[in-house]
Amino acid sequence: MEKIIFHIDVNSAFLSWEAVYRLAHKGGREDLREMVSAVGGDTSQRHGIILAKSIPAKKYGIQTGEAIWEAKQKCPHLTLVPPNYTLYDKCSRAFMEILKEYSDVVEPYSIDEAFLDMSASCHLFGTPKETAEKMKEQIGKRLGFTVNVGISTNKLLAKMASDFQKPDQVHTLYPEEIQEKMWILPIRDLFFVGRATEKKLRSMGIYTVGDLAKSDLSWLKGILKKQGEILWGFANGVDLSPVLAEPIENKGYGNSITIPFDVTKEEMADQVLLSLCETVASRLRADQVQIRVVSVGIRYGDFSYVSHQNVLYNPTNITLEIYKTACKLFREVWNGEPVRHLGIHTARAKGERSWRQQSFLDEVDYEKLSKLDGTVDAIRSCFGMDSVMRTVFLGHPIYHMSGGVWRGSNSPL
Repeated sequence: MEKIIFHIDVNSAFLSWEAVYRLAHKGGREDLREMVSAVGGDTSQRHGIILAKSIPAKKYGIQTGEAIWEAKQKCPHLTLVPPNYTLYDKCSRAFMEILKEYSDVVEPYSIDEAFLDMSASCHLFGTPKETAEKMKEQIGKRLGFTVNVGISTNKLLAKMASDFQKPDQVHTLYPEEIQEKMWILPIRDLFFVGRATEKKLRSMGIYTVGDLAKSDLSWLKGILKKQGEILWGFANGVDLSPVLAEPIENKGYGNSITIPFDVTKEEMADQVLLSLCETVASRLRADQVQIRVVSVGIRYGDFSYVSHQNVLYNPTNITLEIYKTACKLFREVWNGEPVRHLGIHTARAKGERSWRQQSFLDEVDYEKLSKLDGTVDAIRSCFGMDSVMRTVFLGHPIYHMSGGVWRGSNSPL
């Protein structure tokens, strides 16, 4: 049976979700999607980038990922709204639930896009294009926002198809359509080609996807190594990766944060590290795994980066044990310069086990700490993550479970 793969992408997700929420629940009269508007992070917290933009804003050259000050220079009257990640999580879950009505094999690719393997279920709804139209219309009627749907025989081509003309469209990109629809695109539109790669390819005389597809593979590999082979395959529509309903087992867990101010003292760095360890360790326990490697990453004010890691004597998911190691690593690698960004990363994650190798030098009751963490997790699960926090965070600017993106108006996670 020939594969039928869909890629569904919410149009300007954060902005669309903000617009629908304000119109439906806040009594809004203007639709952000029809205005020159964007969702952007808080410049005072160093999260000052454009996260999503409206189609009218795109006409001013405003791009996702650029600094807010750059966007304001392009369009001084740009309407900017802060992100609300709690809302976006809810919208994403509702979006994914509709997709599961069409297929048992749904792979979330990000908060606002997913792949569906429709090979075994598409015939229940009609032709692939009819099914995609029904799906798109159902999402619009039930949730109020629009999506693009790409249809093909593999994930790469389906994703490329969904990026064609927007919004609220269904596009196909079957293998026999590659030359007509994909080879004419500029090389920057090919999946996996970033700015640096685009610049490199253009210097090699490759300006379109077709130029890359028709290039000599051995020549590409000689210059770009393995990446050249991958990109050549993509340009020719080659992708063997399956749609995975279950996520691949996580071998490492991590979190990081750009701090709202420069950290110049060990005590403040310790507080940031503790907030990150709270988040990472809670994820480890939720997945019932323990880790053996802890590393700390530091980005200084000049954007230089350094990291340091340590292998633990025992696997663990205990917050304070990971925190103690992180503080030690920080002190060993920090050069005393102001710190802009801190990260905690763990590795060698394996299924949780009940025993640990004891040492005569141990002065810590790890069993007691493990039970305490479990109790705190249970309370936070029932009453929210702010229901229990360590007193060290009271009255301080660092949120007690930091990292990643900002949720709601005040709380980062």
